[in-house]
Amino acid sequence: MEFKHKSVLLDEVIENLNIRPDGTYVDGTLGGAGHSSVIASKLNEDGKLIGIDQDAAAIETATERLAPFGDRITIVRSNYRSVKEIVNKYSPEGVDGILLDLGVSSYQLDTAERGFGYKTDAPLDMRMDQRQAVSAREIVNEYSENDLYRIIRDYGEDKFAKNIAKHIVMARQIKPVETTFELNEIIKASIPAKMRATGGHPSKRTFQAIRIECNRELEVLKDSLSDMIEVLKPGGRLAIITFHSLEDRIVKKAFKDAEDPCICPPEFPVCVCGRKPFGTVITKKPILPGEEETEENSRAKSAKLRVFEKG
Repeated sequence: MEFKHKSVLLDEVIENLNIRPDGTYVDGTLGGAGHSSVIASKLNEDGKLIGIDQDAAAIETATERLAPFGDRITIVRSNYRSVKEIVNKYSPEGVDGILLDLGVSSYQLDTAERGFGYKTDAPLDMRMDQRQAVSAREIVNEYSENDLYRIIRDYGEDKFAKNIAKHIVMARQIKPVETTFELNEIIKASIPAKMRATGGHPSKRTFQAIRIECNRELEVLKDSLSDMIEVLKPGGRLAIITFHSLEDRIVKKAFKDAEDPCICPPEFPVCVCGRKPFGTVITKKPILPGEEETEENSRAKSAKLRVFEKG
């Protein structure tokens, strides 16, 4: 299947990365190389682009799409949590910009057998890196009721989390839950009928929660942000697109802490902790897609772009 993916906030990303033709850039979520192909087109023969993705299908598509740019491009199949070692290997002097476009790609959602979506019937999978052992199937069938409740509540922000977790455990005692549609039915039965009539698809939040847990998305993000700022050259920028409040909160806090890392009590007249700012938050408010983009691409509706510049 063709890796079709309309790059969200493309112009805004390119503008905010301040691309230098001879600079070195990292796309930590390469996907179908939508953003990367535009970044690469702005580089001269001294410029470099390092693309990272854990999904084999993304690597294959991006390799083909970026082939015209020759040896300016380095593609690594890995998780962006390894950004520090990847940059140390390919650009030890640091990089001029890093981009993350978080969440699940349209390709992953549209490829039914990957089991990310609730609109087509497929085996429960949801692994972005198919080399990893734990898939959505293990989470749904092996996690305790309490752990299921916790992830659906925290990652799905679903007010029916307790009931959904209870129904999953009841169902799997009869037989293992194997497919997306089986899980849909369980979720549907857990939500009062009058609530199902409003607020979008009843499975949306639970599927998001299981996907985040399966791929450790929030942990990876939290653990990687300081490394990303560290490998930037002075004046280098980190641009991150998030798609839900959980990710956005993590990015907002990390950027704020990097801009003002002082931990002295507010009543101290001067700073004694000695923690120096790492740079500046460029986006005091997140950049949102325009009306035209959200009409063309429904996935863009919840997108937010935040940008940090290293001092």
